[in-house]
Amino acid sequence: MAALSRTAETGPVGAPSRGAATGPRRAMYIAVRIAGTAGRRALMLVALLALVFAAVEVLPGDAASASAERGESAADVATRRHLLGLDRPVRERFFDWMTALPTGDLGTSARGQKVTDLLADPLPNTLVLAVSAFAITVALSLLLGCWAAGCPGRLTDRIIGHTSTAAFAVPEFVVSTALLLVLSLWTGWLPAVTVTGGDGRPTTWTMLIMPVLALVIPQTGWNTRVVRGAMADQASAPHVEAAHLDGLPLHRILLHHQLPGAVPAIATGIATSTGMLFGGAIVVETLFNYPGLGTVLAGAVAARDTPLIAGVVMCAGAVISLVLLAADLIRYATLGARA
Repeated sequence: MAALSRTAETGPVGAPSRGAATGPRRAMYIAVRIAGTAGRRALMLVALLALVFAAVEVLPGDAASASAERGESAADVATRRHLLGLDRPVRERFFDWMTALPTGDLGTSARGQKVTDLLADPLPNTLVLAVSAFAITVALSLLLGCWAAGCPGRLTDRIIGHTSTAAFAVPEFVVSTALLLVLSLWTGWLPAVTVTGGDGRPTTWTMLIMPVLALVIPQTGWNTRVVRGAMADQASAPHVEAAHLDGLPLHRILLHHQLPGAVPAIATGIATSTGMLFGGAIVVETLFNYPGLGTVLAGAVAARDTPLIAGVVMCAGAVISLVLLAADLIRYATLGARA
């Protein structure tokens, strides 16, 4: 049986071993899995966009009546409704919007402006806010999670665990209100609202501090627990126990033995929180008057502007899907390297 096992692993004399084909096969496996996952997420995004069109349709009023000015007659509103195509079935409007999407056309807003033009400035602003919050969240979560994993069951571990749970349990609007009270109204250290310049961006970088903190605090609480749990799962691995027996320094065990094995779970958890981060950004941007997608979305919902709402959802969904795709690549590559 041992000879048969060795033959199965190495193959007959002169033939390439199975290990030589492992790399291409693994790459093909990863490509197929990524393609399948990307396809499912694309279908989910299409379903979400369809839900957006349907949800706006059942709301009271429409874009024509929401944009009506005082003194306009019912005939004027009906004419605007026809010009906007709101007298057509919602499934036809959704089909037209989706067929134009591959060309980069996100439709025309109720005000007659191209949606792509309306999102040209807010999207980069939201990306700056989200990327800054994401980077700080990842750094703090890794630091606190590894710190807690280095002293399991001790006071430091319990403090970090309870604090991270409390931070994640507090909604973004509560964190934003507390930051406004402490850092703006009571101390006057930071401006309470965001003031934009002629380019549509905040005039000073200090106006980003409170919106970023409002997103970082809850997400750091969530991801710290993810990192701590992933590191705890790796603590009982044979190579980690062997490293302890060899007397290696704790920081080396954490960074070189536990953390690499925890990367797939950590990447998945952090990528999943991207959706919560974008959802929180909508609230935070509105509270701080930040010129991002959240402010645009709030105005679009009030105006019943379906193409603009769908454009915001499409942009946010595309960014989240890309982050999840990157997490899948990290997870599959890490698991493949360990296989």
